[in-house]
Amino acid sequence: MSELTEHTIAAVADRYAAAWISRDPEAIMALHAPDSTFQAHGSGAAVRGKSALFKEFADIFERFPNFGVETRRLLLGDKHWTLDWTLTFQPAGKERRGFHALDVVEVDDAGLITRKDTFFDYAELKAAMGSGK
Repeated sequence: MSELTEHTIAAVADRYAAAWISRDPEAIMALHAPDSTFQAHGSGAAVRGKSALFKEFADIFERFPNFGVETRRLLLGDKHWTLDWTLTFQPAGKERRGFHALDVVEVDDAGLITRKDTFFDYAELKAAMGSGK
């Protein structure tokens, strides 16, 4: 791929969303560059490299059982996209719940993800994690 277009970035974003929705760390990692970085802002330092990212993403699926995504909007830009979404999950024996999140995802010239920054609404996160319903 020599030139990224809005259509190409949209296609990468769609494949990436499908990998997350299928809860498949291997498929997610196939779309990341080898030295890619991920940071969930407010919950620790950035992690770098496929091995560290694989572990981080697998941990997310454990932390949020029955992980799901409700897309609010997808904004495409030059070598990046921004996803406004709700992370949903359902602990065993409890109601489905969720919280608002925002991803900023950068890609290289080959369309591989080089950086993903996730920002959460921590008031909603705290309420969702503490909800006894």
